[in-house]
Amino acid sequence: MNDFLHECDCNECTRIPLIGEMAPEFGANTTNGYIHFPHDYRGKWVILFSHPGDFTPVCTTEFITFQSMLDEFHALNTELIGLSVDSNSSHIAWIQTIKNDINFQGWKNVDITFPIIADTAGVIAHLYGMIHDATGNTDTVRAVFIIDPRGIIRTILYYPKAIGRNITEIKRILVALQTSDAFHVATPAEWVPGEDVVIPAPNTASGALLHAKGRNWFLRFKSISPEMILNKITNRKMIGHEKKKTKKK
Repeated sequence: MNDFLHECDCNECTRIPLIGEMAPEFGANTTNGYIHFPHDYRGKWVILFSHPGDFTPVCTTEFITFQSMLDEFHALNTELIGLSVDSNSSHIAWIQTIKNDINFQGWKNVDITFPIIADTAGVIAHLYGMIHDATGNTDTVRAVFIIDPRGIIRTILYYPKAIGRNITEIKRILVALQTSDAFHVATPAEWVPGEDVVIPAPNTASGALLHAKGRNWFLRFKSISPEMILNKITNRKMIGHEKKKTKKK
């Protein structure tokens, strides 16, 4: 047990964190060394995600896909952190097997370079609500927490164990969050960079009259080019929204 975690039977300690709250603090051993979270990641976005177990087929495809898009996430000032209730030695053996033996959609010899948390006691998994008792065992479900540079939880996703995550959709959500923050707008259904964004509705009657101009006062759009968005949220000139794979030989 480390300094950041303690066992407690009170409801507050077992409650699942919610969107808009500070990400629960913890310390953990990972495949890249010890981390203090979120302290070590201040100023960066983080995608913290759990997987049901090492040496499992769906998880293996997810990790390869996450790694294939790692440069895209880094360009968006974002770090990935995986977690399961397996040991560090199990994680290391698994990622070595991925590198040496696995070929998925043309990807092979893949080095998993982002950290994977060893949580054998399930303390962090319980802290973040990653273990769902109704699933019938103590493995973690496929949880995703998108956490902003201030350490605030901005998005929570849960997937069942049998369904692999859409990593491109996770990236789309991340870009939408960063766009919303940078331009003080909202994004409509199915939005991707290049499509119109939603201007926040006025919160006064006079504001509604001023902005209506013969249209619905509460639903107004404006255009922001993909280049403008990407220049604002990243150092790179172009980041493809669609997943681009350079297959390893």
